[in-house]
Amino acid sequence: MSQENVDVVQRAISAYNRRDVEAMRALGAPDIQLDWSASRGLDAGIYQGREANIAFYENFFDTFEQFVIEPEQFIEVGDCVVVPNASRVRGRDGVETVARSAFLFEVRSGSIIRIHLYQELREALEAAGEPS
Repeated sequence: MSQENVDVVQRAISAYNRRDVEAMRALGAPDIQLDWSASRGLDAGIYQGREANIAFYENFFDTFEQFVIEPEQFIEVGDCVVVPNASRVRGRDGVETVARSAFLFEVRSGSIIRIHLYQELREALEAAGEPS
């Protein structure tokens, strides 16, 4: 089952990078939770439900000219996939930056039920239940 979970996460990140809102909507469970409370940037908070998640992403797409997630690896831990990554961001005024973080995706029955942003890989792995 875990390779299937990795495939779902890879498709979700690819959809995000293409700004394909319909593909993102299809991959998320109706009650998906996005925990972005650890964000050091915009819109820190917790978003509950598919439509709240889509609104969050659409706001990012409107705010940034480019926001591309570059996964470094996919670490399977039970129903979770931890993805350390570099996000390359370019604002509407042309300023570019790179942000490093780790995402924890929880997948059940082929749908993403939770995405949690962590600033450190160690935190994401611990939350997934991987001993440090």
